Amino acid sequence: MPLIRPTEGLQIDGFTLGPLLHRGGFATVWEVTHPDHALPMILKVPTILDGDDGPTIVGFEVEQMIMPRLTGPHVPKVIAVGDFAVMPYLVTERIAGASLLALFGTAPLPVPQVVDWAARIASALHALHRQHVIHLDLKPDNILTRADGTIVFIDFGLSRHDRLPDLLAEEFSIPMGTFPYIAPEQYLRRRDDLRSDVFALGAMIYELATGKLPFGKPERLKQVRRRLWRRPVPPRKLNPEIPEWLQEVILRALEVDPAKRYQSAAQLLFDLQHPVQVEITERGRRTETDSTLALFRRWRKMRRVRGFAPPPGLPAQIDKAPILMVAVDLSPETEGLADRLLMSVQRMLVIQPDARVACVNVIKTARLGIDQVVDDAGNHIHVSRLVGLRTWAAGLDLTEERVTFSVLENPDPGTAILDYAAHNHVDHILMGARGHSTTRRFLGSVSSRVVAEAPCSVTVIRLPQLEDPTEA
Repeated sequence: MPLIRPTEGLQIDGFTLGPLLHRGGFATVWEVTHPDHALPMILKVPTILDGDDGPTIVGFEVEQMIMPRLTGPHVPKVIAVGDFAVMPYLVTERIAGASLLALFGTAPLPVPQVVDWAARIASALHALHRQHVIHLDLKPDNILTRADGTIVFIDFGLSRHDRLPDLLAEEFSIPMGTFPYIAPEQYLRRRDDLRSDVFALGAMIYELATGKLPFGKPERLKQVRRRLWRRPVPPRKLNPEIPEWLQEVILRALEVDPAKRYQSAAQLLFDLQHPVQVEITERGRRTETDSTLALFRRWRKMRRVRGFAPPPGLPAQIDKAPILMVAVDLSPETEGLADRLLMSVQRMLVIQPDARVACVNVIKTARLGIDQVVDDAGNHIHVSRLVGLRTWAAGLDLTEERVTFSVLENPDPGTAILDYAAHNHVDHILMGARGHSTTRRFLGSVSSRVVAEAPCSVTVIRLPQLEDPTEA
């Protein structure tokens, strides 16, 4: 049976095709309706011609395999999948917002807007990676927004699912991706490294901040190869308004060797949300392009490179550099508990030496007067708590870029801890719990609520009852 060609008015499997919405090089997208589905929908059909359609067919197979397995607000909901025997198609919800292509056309954006968009994309990307998927074709065209501003990724034809066969790698040996955003390891035929998406994200942040692509618009693979040794123009040379910390973030994401990049989108997001604590290296201070001699040396070093160290499996990559949140009670009567908590963090860092530690203390604002910012001794409460956190964390012996300090203010400490953990994509929470009491038994405790509602694993540290200073 010959394949059916999509046309307006065609009915297939109960779906009726409406107007053509988009015609791309590899697929057409149609408005579609179905009597059983009130949700606005689109139908995507691969463009299969009489010539060499191998990549188009396999890419669409990949998309049909991966997309139904994805959930959450950052991907379109899949409604139906059509068989290649009649007409291959993919029906998904229709995302109301447009792609980010128009936004990128207005770059450079003011720095606060750059940071906001970068953080939103990084957060969505981390959520995608946690579903065992590497996109491998991130670009403004493939990012949409919902009506509420939520980031949505589309076009998974080049993607890799960690738990599914990689059909593209099995059937084709050429690098695939959009050349301005493709990572060096993709050029070298690697398709299993989530840091490739981090590289593409870095290229998009560079574009938002400068209005330029970091590597221009290469049209041939030979031109893509140059990024193995040619570093982009420092963003601050193109836009002096860019702060050093943001250039540090951008250029770290664009490192040639994946091992020198951010190891996850969550790490990049963490720095975007804590700019004061970003360690500025030569990357952030750079203002000039490489000299001819420096470029020649890099070329000599990289021209024979055939690959980088292979990455661990996708789950291991995400777990390799987790964010550990430590909720520290700095009350004088809990000093023993704080010491025990410190020992627990030290042990965990032995097991996870690449982890970042976010030290958090909560000021329960209900205990303070409306205008009260100093304690009875005349010390600024917020500053005192911040100093206390730094003093407590000195025993961790971590470099500045691996530890952050935040003093949160909230009438409910449990809410403050849970909100921080969700907002920063924390992987593990460590916190102390004070001794038992009748009040806690009947009303519950902060630690029990965090254990019940946290979006990640939680470790609660408690002193043996006889040692607990609150029992005295």
